[in-house]
Amino acid sequence: MATDLEQAPLPTVSVRVAGGTHADDLRAVRIVWKRELIRFFRNKVRIATSLVQPVLFLFVLGTGLSPVISTGHHVDFRTFMFPGVMAMAVLFTAIFSAISIVWDREFGFLREMLVAPVSRASLVVGKCLGGATVATFQGVVIVVMAGAVGVPYDPLMILTLIGELLLLAFTLTAFGVMAAARMQQIESFQMVMQFLVLPMFFLSGAVFPLSHLPVWLRVLTRVDPVSYAVDPMRRAVFAHLPLPAGIAHTLEPGITWFGWHLPVLFELGIVLALGVVMLVVAVAQFSRPE
Repeated sequence: MATDLEQAPLPTVSVRVAGGTHADDLRAVRIVWKRELIRFFRNKVRIATSLVQPVLFLFVLGTGLSPVISTGHHVDFRTFMFPGVMAMAVLFTAIFSAISIVWDREFGFLREMLVAPVSRASLVVGKCLGGATVATFQGVVIVVMAGAVGVPYDPLMILTLIGELLLLAFTLTAFGVMAAARMQQIESFQMVMQFLVLPMFFLSGAVFPLSHLPVWLRVLTRVDPVSYAVDPMRRAVFAHLPLPAGIAHTLEPGITWFGWHLPVLFELGIVLALGVVMLVVAVAQFSRPE
């Protein structure tokens, strides 16, 4: 005869399969974002070397070209270059942060991430947010140097610049992730990015005004997405400088489409729209089977 213990039903424990909920996806976004920050701040050499090039452009190139490039006696050429150098710091850091995707694919870690029970979109979003955060940090370091090149430390201007840097960093990181999504070798990614990054920087108006350009060069500056981030940053800086209207217009003419002077919010909207489009493309690339 069975005892009471044998007849009693065994207790059941509910088991939840991981994945499939928004909470799991948000946790995956946070983990990937945090991983990017940990990798960056543990690599002190990367932090130092990524700042060398912007500092060289701002203080060495800017100082060397100041005597031969006339910007008027009211503004230092380094002051003019300051917004472009901020964009440069973000540009290189944001795009090349995506190189870790190729590295993870080459060494098998990416496969482990892709088979995790979370949506692949959450992995891409986390990667883009992590790269954008790291790149914005690099840009903020350049913002700290504003006083050395004649740019005032106005709180509203600084907050505006940080917001614009974050938007640019997100778009550029999404571009890098989109480009790295199907690449198998680090060398290929580096070559493609080097081919694209320098033209994007120089055509953005970072080191020369966008006024009085030949038609072919004006067209190239209009198709460069970085131009629509550098121009609002330069407007924010020049709005806090005591410059005559003529000199300010020469150095910061803005971007026009067929005679229409683009508003700042419209330019930033272009940057945001491009970032969202490239994020969607990157998600679609990662959703395809390897």
